[in-house]
Amino acid sequence: MPDTMRDAFDKLRASNAKAAVAEAPAPLARDIPPPTPYPVDALGDLLAAAAKGINAKVQAPIAICGSSVLGAAALAVQGHADVVLPTGSARPVSLFLLSILESGGRKSAADEQALWPIRKHEAALYAAYDAEMESATNATTAWETARDKIVKDKKRGRDDMKAALDALGQCPPAPLTPLLTMDEPTVEGMAKLMLIGLPSLGIFSAEGGAFINGHAMKDDARLRSAAALSGLWDGTPLRRVRAGDGAIILPGRRVSLHLMAQPEAAATLCHDPVLKDQGLLGRILPTAPDTASGTRLWRDPPASADAAIRRYGTRLLSILDAPLPMAEGKQNQLAPRRLPLSPPARARWIAFADHVELQLGEGGALASIRPLANKLAEHAARIAAVLTLVRDLVADEVGAEAMEAGIELAQHHAAEALRLDAAGQVPEKQRTARRLLDWLKTTWCEELVSLPDITRLGPNAIRSRDTAKATVATLVEAGWLVPVTGGAEVRGERRREVWRVRQ
Repeated sequence: MPDTMRDAFDKLRASNAKAAVAEAPAPLARDIPPPTPYPVDALGDLLAAAAKGINAKVQAPIAICGSSVLGAAALAVQGHADVVLPTGSARPVSLFLLSILESGGRKSAADEQALWPIRKHEAALYAAYDAEMESATNATTAWETARDKIVKDKKRGRDDMKAALDALGQCPPAPLTPLLTMDEPTVEGMAKLMLIGLPSLGIFSAEGGAFINGHAMKDDARLRSAAALSGLWDGTPLRRVRAGDGAIILPGRRVSLHLMAQPEAAATLCHDPVLKDQGLLGRILPTAPDTASGTRLWRDPPASADAAIRRYGTRLLSILDAPLPMAEGKQNQLAPRRLPLSPPARARWIAFADHVELQLGEGGALASIRPLANKLAEHAARIAAVLTLVRDLVADEVGAEAMEAGIELAQHHAAEALRLDAAGQVPEKQRTARRLLDWLKTTWCEELVSLPDITRLGPNAIRSRDTAKATVATLVEAGWLVPVTGGAEVRGERRREVWRVRQ
């Protein structure tokens, strides 16, 4: 071949290679790591078996099942003890959990299975409340009648009247409102309930978006609500001062939280700069597993699944039936005992706290989730204490095995927080385009796709025509979809707007 022809051929080949590279689809965004495997066995024999049982029964992701039973367990035990950190401070064992999963992921079904002992105990409290309320009403009427008689007795002198009133005593208290859980409370609503209700409560919702987008988190109330929730997590008294209600100071209360939310609602919470700066997000342990949709073929759950859920429920009911330690002379102010770490557990906690601290500097692995990482060792101790108390409500210390489990679970949530933070750096337009591209490659699996296919069968968030067209335009611009001029037949239907999916 003459040199001139060879040169021309080489130039043409180089030009074609350059064009091919230019035409290659552009990455939509840097890849987000896959969900962190949930360390279900770290929950211990009872809770792990229950989580696996729920998973087998409703086929929700194991991370959702695990967080559901851990949240219920924290609610059951939080009134009995505070864990003592190596710093010397006693901290509540309450947990704040956030489970993120798309609609249809069976969050509600998992929540129902995990909370059945809570609901059963609540029903028993309500049944007793009805009987107690009638007796309390009669006692109040009798007290008021006796007081009126003393006050209206004109033969009594001032000192004699005071002595008689002192002897009569205070009005008999009404029974406590038998509500264990709330789903979307405001701060004002919580304060009022805590004044007349149980001192150990939970905010639990399988529709967490209703709380995230509800009255408590609206612009004019978000910071106030976040501060109140953070204080309750810390174990500080809830303080409310209002012109109509006066001052309310409520020490000795405990609150655990487990919100289940769809990704869009969760993103509103997780990427809110106000909540991040205030500190609430550092107190919440997130998990965001992949959906099991498309893999949940029917299967009869094994008998062992129901048996494990029953054992778990029976244990939680026995804990809920145990009398709570109360401050002297109070009917709804807790006085939890101190639960220290054993020497081996203390050594393991210190090593973990130092390990985390070394990753918090600028450029460190945990720098982007510093609010959570700053509390990660405390989270681990709280989880370890919950696992300890579920196993033995009168335990006198947290052992090394429980601390290892608490650390493993805390690390899972930290890894998930890192993933969510990375996802939050991706513009919404690109996140939506990524969801459509993933659907095209994993569910649609056809060479051609039309706009009606996307609006009828695509991801829920992309089924409106305007959103679908905008998302398709993003994929066309990036080179992942190529317009088919004049349309084409797709799955037996002639379509005008058709694109070829690039692999």
